[in-house]
Amino acid sequence: MDLYSIYSDLFLTIGFTPSSISKQWQDLKKAYSTKYRRYHNLTHIEAMIDSFTSYKEYLEHPNEVLYAIFYHDIIYKTTRKDNELKSAEYALKILPENIILDKILVYDMICATQLHQHNSIQDVNWLIDFDLKILASDWKEYQMYCQQIRKEYNIYPDLLYKPGRKKALEHFLENDFIFQTEAFRTQYEDKARENIKQEINQL
Repeated sequence: MDLYSIYSDLFLTIGFTPSSISKQWQDLKKAYSTKYRRYHNLTHIEAMIDSFTSYKEYLEHPNEVLYAIFYHDIIYKTTRKDNELKSAEYALKILPENIILDKILVYDMICATQLHQHNSIQDVNWLIDFDLKILASDWKEYQMYCQQIRKEYNIYPDLLYKPGRKKALEHFLENDFIFQTEAFRTQYEDKARENIKQEINQL
């Protein structure tokens, strides 16, 4: 996947000048490529864009969704609890005034990736599901994801990490649904719950 081509095509479409796109891309690439990002990196963005491409026809605001995908984890520090808010602020800050994009929708989309709760705006639900699709991967890939997350939180000993991780996973299981769109619930809900239960048992 040529991420830069997808990125530059989007940015040209929404009103960025060609000369400004390269700098924005370099800033984004640098942020997602820091050594401590084992999961929340450009590979995660690629996976979300795969989902975006598959379900694009169902989106009312595809440009806003794609822009939100690129920037939803631009700020990511495991010691903070406001990463999504800071990412949303960053995503809006770099937009020119004459941009062809719904800024409020972009902001709401990125903030929604913190709690992953059902939203009245369906495009927000699609973005949330794209973000969580890893939970329904095959077990081998899911285990790799678990290891990557653990490495991102390696400043915390197991004594702190395991109870926190378990609490977060149990929160997913307590909800009526993990996924917010009917398409994802039908295809991925059961597998995601199976994976999460298996991870909890191994913690």
